[in-house]
Amino acid sequence: MSPEALRQYLEFYKDLGIKSVYRRGGAAHPQPSQPEPAVALSAPVPTAVHLPQPPVPEPPMQLPPLAPEGDTVLKILQDIGDCRRCRLHAGRTKIVFGVGNEQSPLVFVGEGPGADEDAQGIPFVGRAGQLLTQMIEGTAKKEGIPLTRDQIYICNVVKCRPPDNRTPEPDEMEICGQFLYRQLSTIKPKTICALDDTTARALTGHKEGVTKMRGR
Repeated sequence: MSPEALRQYLEFYKDLGIKSVYRRGGAAHPQPSQPEPAVALSAPVPTAVHLPQPPVPEPPMQLPPLAPEGDTVLKILQDIGDCRRCRLHAGRTKIVFGVGNEQSPLVFVGEGPGADEDAQGIPFVGRAGQLLTQMIEGTAKKEGIPLTRDQIYICNVVKCRPPDNRTPEPDEMEICGQFLYRQLSTIKPKTICALDDTTARALTGHKEGVTKMRGR
């Protein structure tokens, strides 16, 4: 081997970090050890990194409808039970649910029970109720409409008597309104007659009183 070739080998070993060279046994001259075949370093194999997946959003909760399928007046009354959902229960004697023909095309809705209604559990049996009955049967008869009180349905926005017959508070009407909604959805009347300002506002959501809304 020429000196130049030897020098290149030695520099090659030096680059590899080899500091000592041993000659083979019986060799007259030191022979550079044959370099081990270079190990080809393969390119790193990409490793799949599994990133955490965002949580799958849960489907929106299905809320029960305000008026359950197959609802009946009896089911509504059973759901009300011995209602204590708002403050009005504290002073009541009886729950005044509603009375009349459950297939009536006409429903009268009042604000809330008075003292007589609270005592009997029937809507519009006091002085206001007697006037309403007279209007239903007498006025209707004069107009050529054969109608009696037992042919229609009558109920109130709230089912318990407010203290001292005060106007029901908005939260009281909202709580009890779910049952009124179900009553009307079950009966499916063609016409709903609001008997006072509070009832008109509760049924329509308008701020105007029944007098201004009359005829519209």
